[in-house]
Amino acid sequence: MKTLIWAMTYRPLPEHLTIQPSKIDGLGLFTLKDIPMGECLGITHVEDFITKKLHRTPLGGFINHAQDPNLQRVEVQRYHYVFTRDHIAAGTELTLRYEWYEPKEEEE
Repeated sequence: MKTLIWAMTYRPLPEHLTIQPSKIDGLGLFTLKDIPMGECLGITHVEDFITKKLHRTPLGGFINHAQDPNLQRVEVQRYHYVFTRDHIAAGTELTLRYEWYEPKEEEE
């Protein structure tokens, strides 16, 4: 029975990722362990097949914008996945280049 309970436990983020205050904006997504280049971290958005609207997953909710990001978004049918572009060291904030809207301008 213990195995069944574990299998049914919902985790909004992979075990090695966490949400922390970000130097970029508000809260950000950070890694607790080194991640190799090319690793799939999961699904960030799912397209509704009727309305064609995108629904953001918890993983997609805290990834901040960067001009030189360490993640790459890949669309496969209705699902949007993120993969690491390079080796990412533990403690690093995970970032994407926003493509669907303009990020906030940095204040000086």
